[in-house]
Amino acid sequence: MPLGLIVSSLGRAMRRKRISSLDILSSKRAPRDYYKGKNCKPTGFHTRKGGYVIVDEKLPRFVVPDLTDFKLKPYVSQCARDLTASTTSTTTAESTENKS
Repeated sequence: MPLGLIVSSLGRAMRRKRISSLDILSSKRAPRDYYKGKNCKPTGFHTRKGGYVIVDEKLPRFVVPDLTDFKLKPYVSQCARDLTASTTSTTTAESTENKS
């Protein structure tokens, strides 16, 4: 065999994708009864007759503080502009003049 054929076959073998057990295990590569899920906690349990009972202790509870007198708004636009009270009052006055 010429040297070129040996080198090219070695190169092809090195470029081949390795099939190893270190790949990410998904439901397509696993046995039939494998269910990976989405890392969510169950909120209840299945009954014998096919129903589902929600357990109140398993439901998530969110503790939210009272934000009535909080200065910041919940959303900040990426293209925020500086608005003052005088410019907003003049624009509302102009829009009311245009309507009438």
